[in-house]
Amino acid sequence: QIQLVESGGGLVQAGGSLRLSCVASGRTDIINTMGWFRQAPGKEREFVTAVMWRGGNPEYADSVKGRFTITGDIAKNTVYLRMNSLKPEDTAVYYCAAGRSFVISTTLAYDYWGQGTQVTVSS
Repeated sequence: QIQLVESGGGLVQAGGSLRLSCVASGRTDIINTMGWFRQAPGKEREFVTAVMWRGGNPEYADSVKGRFTITGDIAKNTVYLRMNSLKPEDTAVYYCAAGRSFVISTTLAYDYWGQGTQVTVSS
């Protein structure tokens, strides 16, 4: 029903920046929340940031607060993740997620996931 495609990942040195994009297609009218999660090798997928699609204050994990910013363009069915001051511990596969739930900070609240885009931060 919903398809999500991420892009923008890559290799960056510590302190650098990247901007990830996620384009949604299909029944985008049912989306209430959109967010970003990440998963490093051997670790569980963790919450990064998310926002109510039609308006609301975004939430951020403590580990990225002040460095990452989520924005969206409803007309383009696109959500962005601007990542500044990147650290090696930010290295992970980053996943875009969409859901019908109004609870936005847990993986269980999301119904649709992108394939992921790799972000690697070197020291």
